[in-house]
Amino acid sequence: MLYSLRIKKRLLALLLFATIGPVASAFAQMPHDAVYMAKNTACLAVSYNHSSWDKYWENTLLRENLNIGTHTTQAGMAMLAVGLTKNLNIIAGLPYVRTKTSAGNLRWQRGFQDASLWAKYRFVNVSGFSLHAIGGASIPVGDYIPDFLPMSIGLQCRTATARLLASYRHKSGIYMTASASYIFRSKIKIDRDSYQADEQLYNSNEVSVPNAYDGAIRLGYLKKGIQAEGFLEHGACDGGDNIRRNDMPFPTNNMKSTQVGVYAKFQPKHIGVNARFSKVIEGSNVGKSTSYSIGVLYQFRYAKADKK
Repeated sequence: MLYSLRIKKRLLALLLFATIGPVASAFAQMPHDAVYMAKNTACLAVSYNHSSWDKYWENTLLRENLNIGTHTTQAGMAMLAVGLTKNLNIIAGLPYVRTKTSAGNLRWQRGFQDASLWAKYRFVNVSGFSLHAIGGASIPVGDYIPDFLPMSIGLQCRTATARLLASYRHKSGIYMTASASYIFRSKIKIDRDSYQADEQLYNSNEVSVPNAYDGAIRLGYLKKGIQAEGFLEHGACDGGDNIRRNDMPFPTNNMKSTQVGVYAKFQPKHIGVNARFSKVIEGSNVGKSTSYSIGVLYQFRYAKADKK
């Protein structure tokens, strides 16, 4: 359950970033792709994401919980992307998230979650092949409760992400990318004097949230304002424990998830739309969630083009 929320948290940012694109090329740009906005251009975007599950993996046992029913997370996000140079882009975003369940008496949470900032730099670009160094960081901005899972909208930890991405794009528009990331996460404080994790009792209100890593492969088409791709993504914590039998999840859980999905975008000029669908097919300590998102974007030039 918890990882479903954490994956949604990360995807909310990524799904919104899918609405970015250069005015000149009119293509999407995200912290996990090889597309860049042109220099002196920017993009303001708004996106909606919906994710739900009625079964989850308690450790590796796939089960349902009638006290929860169907768990749903909805989020809206505003973001801004800026092309500083043809090889360096900056991306920032802030989501507003709400959780709810169809059964039971767990109270929903809603509010602003974590502000994020990304930098993407292309340091190799030869004959369609390119390498990219991507770094990101996030910081909580809302006063939400991190350990009231699965209703929490986030984990209240600060994060730093290091990502390496390799891409090859054929002149026909067909492309393939592969990426790998490592996510550093800070300790958090909870509103209790003790907690149980790793089969131990900790007399503290400070919790060590496991770091995480992920990897992805994408195959798609990108040309003349049209982008479409299929993807396979895997994410996991670097350590942690499991959800105890019939217990609630906790930020220390070792969460793993594999998902497949498709993404499409159409942007003939300055205004564009996009959509994404994904489904978790395998996991541990996560919800078996189905997610979709839709977005609208507006691209503009924030400075005059350089004179030749």
